[in-house]
Amino acid sequence: MSNFHQPVDAAEVPRFAGHATFMRLPAVPTPEGLDIALVGIPWDGGTTNRAGTRHGPREIRNQSSLMRRVHHVTRVSPFEIANIADVGDVSVNPIDVLDALKRIEAGIAAIVAAGAVPLAAGGDHLTSLPSLRAVAKARPVGLIHFDAHSDTNDTYFGGNPYTHGTPFRRAIEEGLVDPQRFVQIGIRGSIYDGDEHAWAAAQGVRIIYMEEFVRRGPADVMAEVRRIVGDAPAYVTFDIDSIDPSMAPGTGTPEIGGFTTREAQEMLRLLAGIDIVGADVVEVSPPFDLAGMTALAGATVMFELMCVIAANIAARRAR
Repeated sequence: MSNFHQPVDAAEVPRFAGHATFMRLPAVPTPEGLDIALVGIPWDGGTTNRAGTRHGPREIRNQSSLMRRVHHVTRVSPFEIANIADVGDVSVNPIDVLDALKRIEAGIAAIVAAGAVPLAAGGDHLTSLPSLRAVAKARPVGLIHFDAHSDTNDTYFGGNPYTHGTPFRRAIEEGLVDPQRFVQIGIRGSIYDGDEHAWAAAQGVRIIYMEEFVRRGPADVMAEVRRIVGDAPAYVTFDIDSIDPSMAPGTGTPEIGGFTTREAQEMLRLLAGIDIVGADVVEVSPPFDLAGMTALAGATVMFELMCVIAANIAARRAR
């Protein structure tokens, strides 16, 4: 048995018992000594319509009790090859957007400073901006973005630059993300005007609309993603509304015609070997969920990402 942190054994303590933590791992006060820090960002102050994603981390923790030790396809056993734990939630401010962004950045920066890879559960998609500020402080990163929406709008409501529809425009403007290494997958749905995605495209962002994804399939699309991102550090952000609302209804801005959960899993497994320096799963909104199915999808996406990141860490150690 590894000396790394291990999940509670479901054969000894049933899944419905004990403290709710990500993957039933120990809750630790600091990220020191960890390879991967699972962290919650319970904040939805950037939401422009249906709030509720502030409750996402807690319910994702609950549903993650269904994750087991070994990935059934890759046979990766993440807890044997990487030290992983739940470091709790970052500090947030539910009534002050700018202060909340500073608090979230500080929380993620502490994880990065400790040498761990942050794997976060949001929260609305604006939470990705302070996470990127922490992860990309030294250099811009590539970005692999699964979403129904581009989130590269400029401002809302009289010039407000910080909403869950603007984080990646800000990230490019701030030099956090290299737009030539930025790919969006699954974009779809009605838009505010015909030029809504023009700014992103003009910066060099590769936008793969859902219709193109359907024509090409996961393997071909992800081969292009790998070419775009290359070998340099990259961040992965997964908006749960990229999945069709028939399978993930608990989200603030649902769009029909999305990925199946199986397609999402296939794409995430094809991230193997990419230098992922941070990742998040966002926009799970329990108040709109049915029987916890969206939170379960979010927990499973976190598990898939955790397996890929852990395998990357083990491969680096072996070199």
